[in-house]
Amino acid sequence: MNNPPATYQVNGAAIRATRKRQGLGIREAAEAAGISRSYWQRLETGSRRQMSPPAYAALRRTLHANEEELLVTREETGEKR
Repeated sequence: MNNPPATYQVNGAAIRATRKRQGLGIREAAEAAGISRSYWQRLETGSRRQMSPPAYAALRRTLHANEEELLVTREETGEKR
């Protein structure tokens, strides 16, 4: 059984683009996910990139995103395979 990572590294630009495609404002999206508006803004601007598994799951549900759609890619982190 795979355990979730301790945190997820999210892509702020992907979060913002997905939210806008859904036609949601920041306040509306944050309330739906059960997180603060300021926390959501920090995610979108990239000043906050790490999310706990429960917060990330709420973000994904709110944005109707698949599991990896909102994560930083290996290329963005410089990580090698």
